[in-house]
Amino acid sequence: MKTFAARALEALLSLWLLATLCFFLLRAAPGGPFDTEKAAPPEVQAQLAAQYHFDQPLLAQYGHWLGGVVRGDLGPSFQYPDYRVSELISQSLPVSALNGLLALTLALLGGLGLGSAAALHAGSWWDRILMIGASLGLAMPKFVVAPLLILLFAVTLRWLPAGGWDGGWRSMVLPVIALALPNLAYCARLMRTSLIDVLGTDYMQAARGRGLTPARLLFAHALRPALLPIAAWLSPALINVVSGSAVVEQVFGIPGIGRYFVQGALNRDYTLVLGVVLVLGAAIVLINTAVDWLRAALDPRLRD
Repeated sequence: MKTFAARALEALLSLWLLATLCFFLLRAAPGGPFDTEKAAPPEVQAQLAAQYHFDQPLLAQYGHWLGGVVRGDLGPSFQYPDYRVSELISQSLPVSALNGLLALTLALLGGLGLGSAAALHAGSWWDRILMIGASLGLAMPKFVVAPLLILLFAVTLRWLPAGGWDGGWRSMVLPVIALALPNLAYCARLMRTSLIDVLGTDYMQAARGRGLTPARLLFAHALRPALLPIAAWLSPALINVVSGSAVVEQVFGIPGIGRYFVQGALNRDYTLVLGVVLVLGAAIVLINTAVDWLRAALDPRLRD
C-alpha cells in the first residue's frame, strides 16, 4: 500500500483538479446567479458584481476563490445570502451522512444474508427467486424506486410520510430503502457468486471431508475469502450512495447535501456547488483509503 504522505499528496492533487475543472465548467455554462436581477437598476447590478468579484477577470475570480478555500472559507452562497457555504454544508452533511450510513448498512446486511442463502441453496427455487428479485432491484433506478415507494407506502397504505424531514425514524424509512435497494441487489448477486466459488475450492472439499458442520464450514473457513470481492466493491457502493443521495433527497424533500447540490446547480450558485463538490470529493478520497485498508486487513497479500 502507498505511504501516507503519497496518499495525502495524491488526494490534494485530485481535489484541486476536480475543483478547478468544476470552477471553469460552471463559469462556461450559460446564465448566471443573478440573471433574475437584470431588471434592477445598473448601479445595483454593478454593486452585486463587485460584491461577488464578478467584475474581475476570470483568473482573478479563480485565485480569490482558491485563496479562500486554502484559508478554510468556501465563500458566501449566492442564493442564500444570509449563509456562508460552510454553514449550509455543516447543517446538511449530518443528514446525508446518517441516511447514507443507514442505507449502506441495510444494503450490506441484506445483501450478505440473501446472497449467502442463495449460494447455500444454489439451483433451488429459493435461489432463483432471490436472483430474480436482485435483477429487478438492479434494473430500477432510484428516480423510479423512490416515487413507487411513496405511492405504495405513503399514498396507498398511508403507513409512512411521503416526504419531509423531522429526524424521526418514520421520515428515514423510505429514503433509506430507496437509497439502499440497488446496492443491496448487487451485493446479494456478488456474495452469491463469490461464496459459490469459495465453497467449490479443494480446501473446502477437504474441510467437508473432515466432518465439519455446515455452520462451522461457512463462518470459520468460507466467509472471510468470500468477503474479498465485497470489500473491493465497497468503494463504488459508497460512491453510489453519495451520488444517489442527490436524487433521493430531491424526491423526498430532505435538506441534505445532495439536495443543496441540485438546487445550487439549477440556480447557478457557484460557491455552493463548488463547496459541495469539494466535500464530496474529500469524502470519496477517504472512502477509497478506508476500503484499501479493509482489503489489506482481509487479504495479507495486499499489504506492503
